[in-house]
Amino acid sequence: MIATQKDNAEEMFPVVDENGTIISAATRGECHNGSKLLHPVVHLHVFNSKGEIYLQKRPAWKDIQPGKWDTAVGGHVDLGESVEMALKREVEEELGITDYVPERLMHYVFESAREKELVFVHRTTYDGPIAPSAETDGGRFWTMEEINESIGKGILTPNFESEFKRLQSTDNNKNP
Repeated sequence: MIATQKDNAEEMFPVVDENGTIISAATRGECHNGSKLLHPVVHLHVFNSKGEIYLQKRPAWKDIQPGKWDTAVGGHVDLGESVEMALKREVEEELGITDYVPERLMHYVFESAREKELVFVHRTTYDGPIAPSAETDGGRFWTMEEINESIGKGILTPNFESEFKRLQSTDNNKNP
């Protein structure tokens, strides 16, 4: 199947410093072309009451990590949006969820060969209906064992693997 959808390379993102202060603006294309312009993104980890975590499958047409399993919700903060506004928009767009309580966990800088992101990480526990949009290639809940068995095998995005390890070490520090 040939991918007919693609990311909008002209979409405008804020360029920020490591504290999240906006210093300029750039297009998605500029931010993802290896320039390493630091731009903010939001992530939401969706857990169910059984302790499983929902992952989305990235569609083949995505410009970064196509076809891999990733954080339930991940998206860019658009120019003029707050982190909270972007999170609300992305959760509704990607999963159709509007009734949830996000908890902000941390923020950190993620860098790959193509981009550099200031990631604002959130979590929620949610047992309601999930309606994945065309922005994803579906999704499902995974057990912690399934995720741990998949790490390092090219199934999950490097971003998710790195963040999952951070979350585990944060949880271990809270519960010695």
